[in-house]
Amino acid sequence: MNYSLAKKLSPSDLLAAQFLERAKEFNASIELIKVLKSRTYRISNANVLVRASTDGNRRYFFGINYITVEEIANLDNPFIAFICGSIDKIVIIPAKIFFKYLPQISHDRNGEYKINIDQNLDVVLAGRNNRIDCSNFINNWNMLLSPPIIKEETKNTVEESLHSILQGRILEIGNVRGYETSCPDKSKIFNDKKLLEISTLDECPELQFSDYGLLQKIDVLWFKKRGSYLVPEYAFEVELSTGVWSGVGRMASLIDYKNVPLYVIANDSKKFNQVITSFSESKDRYRFISNDLIGDLYASEINLKELRIQIGL
Repeated sequence: MNYSLAKKLSPSDLLAAQFLERAKEFNASIELIKVLKSRTYRISNANVLVRASTDGNRRYFFGINYITVEEIANLDNPFIAFICGSIDKIVIIPAKIFFKYLPQISHDRNGEYKINIDQNLDVVLAGRNNRIDCSNFINNWNMLLSPPIIKEETKNTVEESLHSILQGRILEIGNVRGYETSCPDKSKIFNDKKLLEISTLDECPELQFSDYGLLQKIDVLWFKKRGSYLVPEYAFEVELSTGVWSGVGRMASLIDYKNVPLYVIANDSKKFNQVITSFSESKDRYRFISNDLIGDLYASEINLKELRIQIGL
């Protein structure tokens, strides 16, 4: 590593950089996953969240937010690399295994998990002498570089995975608020559930003043019951690609429902403004929300729901 560059890095960033250098020694391909906020990399065929701690000899402390947990868990072959003060002390654990223990790890009201790893490099859990035995995961580069082979037909790109996450979060927000919810991608996965299990409606209802062929393809719809009818209240399209945003056109099928705001969830506001200019007569109906804000809203809604249940109010 370049010496002048190393001097500019914080201790934890330096450890993370050394981790990537070590991966290169195994001839692994490395790519930063830019669509995620967390420090996550595609290393060979694995997706790896990298966390580093420089704390003392007895305990190493890490924080992971619940939003990050969901995003990593939904990727193919997810791992977490906990770097414990030194590049020679790394717990490389499959994320699916680690996440099963999250209910036994304390977290604050904002969903930030407080992860402690002891001097034996075991993860500390609630309860006396309760630990995740990490002996098989210490410096286990073989597991990371040779993860299970995923069938081509079930592989997901990071963008596809994030698309499913955003759909799942919007469905859950609608459910918490008491709406009937619908989405077309029934087999896509969010939090180990198919979206079919999260949406409250098996099929999108037909509407009198809308092209049903387009309506039923909109990423997420929220409805309210009005007597024996379902009336649309909100429409959402997730647009992560830089190409033509077909979802904007699909939501145009709801133009005659003037009370329905049309939300575009994306990571590029400039692209949104460019696309919306093509819909000059109805552009005021469309609203832009960044990916990150959906995550923040989702976390707040879930936390509020849990707090209401906890205090019975």
